[in-house]
Amino acid sequence: MLTMKFQEWGYIIMDSAQENNESQFKILKRVFSYILPYKGRLAGGVFSMLVHAFLTVFFVKVFQDLLETIISDISVGKEGIIQLSLIAVFMIFIYLFKGIAYYGQNYLVSYVSERAIKDMRDQLYSHLQNLSLSFYSKNKTGDILSRVTNDVSQLEKSMINASVGTVDKFFTLIGGIIYLVYLNYRLTIFLLIILPLIAYVMSSFNLKLKRVSRRVQIQIANVSDVLQETLSAVRVVKSFGREEYEFDRFSSRNQANFRAKMKKTQYGAILTPLVEFIAAIAFTAILWYGGYEVMQGRMTPSELIAFFTLLLTISDPLRSLTKLSKRLQQLFASAERVFEIMDTESDLRFDDENKIELHSVAGEVVYDNVTFAYKKNENVLKNINLTASPGEVVALVGHSGAGKTTMVDLIPRFYDPVAGRMRVDGHDLRDVKLDSLRNFIGIVPQETILFSGTLKDNIAYGNLNADDQAIQAAARAANAHQFIMSFPAGYETEVGERGVGLSGGQRQRISIARAILKDPRILILDEATSSLDAESEALVQEALDHLMQNRTTFIIAHRLSTIRNADKIIVMEQGEIVESGTHTELLEQAGKYAALYQGQFIEN
Repeated sequence: MLTMKFQEWGYIIMDSAQENNESQFKILKRVFSYILPYKGRLAGGVFSMLVHAFLTVFFVKVFQDLLETIISDISVGKEGIIQLSLIAVFMIFIYLFKGIAYYGQNYLVSYVSERAIKDMRDQLYSHLQNLSLSFYSKNKTGDILSRVTNDVSQLEKSMINASVGTVDKFFTLIGGIIYLVYLNYRLTIFLLIILPLIAYVMSSFNLKLKRVSRRVQIQIANVSDVLQETLSAVRVVKSFGREEYEFDRFSSRNQANFRAKMKKTQYGAILTPLVEFIAAIAFTAILWYGGYEVMQGRMTPSELIAFFTLLLTISDPLRSLTKLSKRLQQLFASAERVFEIMDTESDLRFDDENKIELHSVAGEVVYDNVTFAYKKNENVLKNINLTASPGEVVALVGHSGAGKTTMVDLIPRFYDPVAGRMRVDGHDLRDVKLDSLRNFIGIVPQETILFSGTLKDNIAYGNLNADDQAIQAAARAANAHQFIMSFPAGYETEVGERGVGLSGGQRQRISIARAILKDPRILILDEATSSLDAESEALVQEALDHLMQNRTTFIIAHRLSTIRNADKIIVMEQGEIVESGTHTELLEQAGKYAALYQGQFIEN
């Protein structure tokens, strides 16, 4: 019974090791696919490595000839001196060509590695752009940033170290061992006996190093996450006096990161001296046996010196190769995290040749029995039926969590419904090319996001081909021109990160100018005035009135006084439409909208 149990454990361990090896092989194969387009330069780099490795070993042969010349021809006179001089000059030329080969291998292989990483980073960023909003709602921004920056950089470093540093050393080691066998096969046996032991020691650390390397990457992501959160919400932190609390939170994550890194350092620190100790035992044994061979007359002193010179030459490659497992585990840990994002599939079906490209849009939006859920069996919208005619203003009201924002997020296809259909001008949104759909949709969010750059750049984000005249016209329509010209640099004023330095109303008017410049047929206003003071709200509302003209507009309203003129007011509750009508009609019904309106009226 006990024997069977041990056999079961053995099978489990073997299966686990096999799965791990297969996984690592797939990762290496996938990484190599980014290198393959540059195989010409890679071949040049590998050839340079071969030349460098050959000259490194060949130098020892020339050195041996020099020693034999000195020993055997020391009394010959002028002829021996000439021969000695020629060998010395030849050695200098070997070093010259070694340097050229070293430059070639480093430049070419680094070029290939850097280009592969650039292509990978481009593909990763492109994939992130194509993922739906559900991905970003499920993953922390700090973790995503860490994977794009830290993990890709770590992968880049590991690729270069593992390619330039290791392949060259491997060739040198192989060439050195072949020449050692040629010099004295009996001495070489000592070295070959010790290599499997070193390999065993390295393999025993592989799994631990991989686990600890991945843990380090996760902890770095946790630190980045706290840092990103607190810096982006620094006003909230300071307003609540939570600096010490946030420091403790950051320090805790930082401490966990420190512990993970020290564990990784500990494993790396144990591996190198352990291998060196084993190598020292082998070196001492070879020294003793080599002396014995010379004493027996089976080896010349110059051959013994050449043997030890070559042994010292290949000791550096051998020491470098002991770090290969560490570098590979770092590569596997980083590559796994990068490819994990690349393998994340979007909730949306993307463009193909058969999809419809919209060249014009009238602006009819239809919700046809739409149901939506962020999580399975937890419906946020339930059987929504609604038609917005071209040019119509539709306002969505209701308590927080009623599903208003989710409803408008379905229009630009940030998400797809789990049941039912969304249509624009009669086209199912799943059958329309995504870019062509979003070209006709403009959004003014509650939280205005401005990018680094000038005020002009931020407005031009709505239409990258717009000229200065069109940009200024959009700013005037958004009531932004006057405050823009109050800055010394005018439209060339640099915007701080996320619009720091501008008031909420100013940021919102820049956002509106951006939407006006885009000239969308369908407009979404997500509580665009809810966080503004009365004066700013009046200016923003006037700008919104300009923006809404002749467009199908969806307004998520917090202040009900701003939507009294809407063509349709939709009252939502727990993901369902419970009332629909004009402001006057809903007040006459004396239902939920009337209660909400009266409550705000009394409060004001």
